[in-house]
Amino acid sequence: MPDQTSIPDLTFDDRGLLPAIVQDWYTGEVLMQAFMNREALDNTLNTGRTWFWSRSRRQLWNKGETSGHFQFVRSIRYDCDLDCLLLLVEQRGPACHTGEHTCFHRSLDGEQLRPAAFEALSRLFELVKQRQRLMPPGSYTTSLFEEGTDTILKKVGEESSELIVAAKGGDREEVTFEAADLFYHVSVLLAQADVSLDDVLEELLKRWK
Repeated sequence: MPDQTSIPDLTFDDRGLLPAIVQDWYTGEVLMQAFMNREALDNTLNTGRTWFWSRSRRQLWNKGETSGHFQFVRSIRYDCDLDCLLLLVEQRGPACHTGEHTCFHRSLDGEQLRPAAFEALSRLFELVKQRQRLMPPGSYTTSLFEEGTDTILKKVGEESSELIVAAKGGDREEVTFEAADLFYHVSVLLAQADVSLDDVLEELLKRWK
């Protein structure tokens, strides 16, 4: 967390508030929007967990204090006008009081929400883990887990080879298709090895230079 002496001169509104957008550190998904006053921001910086100001109750509140669904802050950013904050957090449990993972779980057009492009890998891994836990009959993913590590490793090897052949052939569409197949089978392998997608992302961050 940043040292409080390094905080810029933020522009609070006439009520002493700043809008604060909360985003998932791993997936990039927007989880919620709330408001912070100076004390809520100070508490967040001091504890590493999100604090906000409730406009209806007119009091401070610590996200997760009653539900246990805490948000652990990894980074706090501010916009170009210094009047809005973006908090990147590790979310424990659902962010929304309805039990949904995000407060933004409804669409204005009334259609069922589809994952955004940046959510594709995390949603894929969630689905693979769900298949591993429930083992629904008739599922290809279930059959891979039933056959075990050797079969999964064989499939990863096959898909890797198919991607190499596609790349060698210079067919962009085929490379895209085979890369998606490989991502899927690697996700199954990670689940089998009890390695999370978050673990892999953290390892990639360590290599950032």
